[in-house]
Amino acid sequence: MLRLETIICTFSVLSVAARADFKARNCSEVREACTAKGFSFAHVPHQEIPGEHLRVCPQGNTCCTQEMEDKFGQQSKQDFENLVDEMSYELRSTFVSRHKRFDEFFLELLDNTERSLNEMFVRTYGKPYTQNSEVFENLFAELKRYYTGGNVNLEEMLNDFWSRLLERMFTLLNSQYVITEDYLECISKYTDQLKPFGDVPRKLKAQVTRAFIAARTFVQGLSVGREVAQRVSKVSSTPACMRALTKMLYCPFCQAMPAVKPCKNYCLNVMKGCLANQADLDPEWNQYIDAMLLVAQRLEGPFNIESVMEPIDVKISEAIMYMQDNSAQVSYRVFQGCGQPKPAGITRSARGVSDVFNARFRPYSPEERPTTAAGTSLDRLVVDIKQKLKLSKKFWSNLPEAVCVEERVTAGNASDEECWNGHTKGRYFPEVQKDGLTNQLNNPEVGVDITRPDTFIRQQIMALRVMTNKLKNAYNGNDIYFQDSSDEGSGSGSGSGCTEVCPTYMDSAPTETPVVRADRSGPVDDSPQLHAPSVALPTMLALSALALQRQWR
Repeated sequence: MLRLETIICTFSVLSVAARADFKARNCSEVREACTAKGFSFAHVPHQEIPGEHLRVCPQGNTCCTQEMEDKFGQQSKQDFENLVDEMSYELRSTFVSRHKRFDEFFLELLDNTERSLNEMFVRTYGKPYTQNSEVFENLFAELKRYYTGGNVNLEEMLNDFWSRLLERMFTLLNSQYVITEDYLECISKYTDQLKPFGDVPRKLKAQVTRAFIAARTFVQGLSVGREVAQRVSKVSSTPACMRALTKMLYCPFCQAMPAVKPCKNYCLNVMKGCLANQADLDPEWNQYIDAMLLVAQRLEGPFNIESVMEPIDVKISEAIMYMQDNSAQVSYRVFQGCGQPKPAGITRSARGVSDVFNARFRPYSPEERPTTAAGTSLDRLVVDIKQKLKLSKKFWSNLPEAVCVEERVTAGNASDEECWNGHTKGRYFPEVQKDGLTNQLNNPEVGVDITRPDTFIRQQIMALRVMTNKLKNAYNGNDIYFQDSSDEGSGSGSGSGCTEVCPTYMDSAPTETPVVRADRSGPVDDSPQLHAPSVALPTMLALSALALQRQWR
């Protein structure tokens, strides 16, 4: 009996002590912390109350009502979204701003090049150019259409440009004849054999296709990276993640410890569970970044669109000069293949004289490059974006580490005993999980269904995979069909035949010796030489008059 009384007495003492301790722990700090964070609760207990009503936080004595825990859950979701948004801001802004800069640069480069060509050709060739400038306008319109996503085959488009230019020049240089539409069609069949512009078209085609494929694909790559970064950074929280976030960020409030921050490893496990699907983006993201860096090399190398486009007026002028110098041979070989056209009935000498094609541009000097587009140069843009791209590798798998730093969430490494471990203030013992969905099977903080990958993230992985494939093709000079939500498609089958280094300028092509044959099967060049008259002056007769009197095709 005495023993029983002793036990009862002991329990009574402990009960009184517990009640005394219970009364001693008030919730004033919690009330102040909630006010500082902007919470507005109908009631915050003045002192701890029994916590049986709590569903997330520990159910012992607590400073939280059900309303407080519910609002903490909502705020946890918002805090998590804000943290990821903050951490991904620099990445997103990099892709947004660099896409804008490159796009503006390339478009302005095309505008500047077209304007430069127009000014130089007006000054050099006068009315014969201005009355036929649509040939060149169409060239630049198609180049712009290709760059902006149009379904343009660059090789076919460039071949068509040279064919149209040949028809115009052939008509001009043979103004004593009536050149019909059918005759012009016949001429176009022999363009490859005639090579009326020397080797310029072949070399320019190799340079332009490689340059434009690299430029367009790189900008498309920046666009895809921008979209993926913007979409993936808008995280959605599962119920299990929301519970874990609430427990980590706000359950210390309920335990009357609002100033105690989570342990770092505890935070890492929560974030690795909540961001498991984002981490799975990393392998494809890293491959995409590597492919972007490869194409960036093409923007620095011999396929640099800036170095190809700025002297294009000089190169086209050289091609025109080549045909002018060889016009008699070209004309004669056309006559062999297409027949002799009918005389126009007006002699060349009666039409007037023009030396418009005798004007030549001085040799192109790299030191005299025009003002760079968009207030910068391609070299500077590429150096900048390469640095940014390299920094963005492993971004998604590093996101938990970036979030769980002392300045943002955690108590820091030096506070292992003074941090919130999910239950109380003290050391966090569970080991940190690895990255990715499949590694969250035994995550002690977040229940993750590893059998159900996030469909939205998988869509972004596929978008990166498609873009990476296109970038690798562009690096090798090949274009593949591409279409995104903002354009109508892309060129298919473009790309030059060179593998690593394409010629960067044209060589002087030898003048071919025309020959005469009786058959009309096409131009030939292996029979005895025909002594054609000099074309230095007679070929130039009547150019200005012809330009004014004749409607060009």
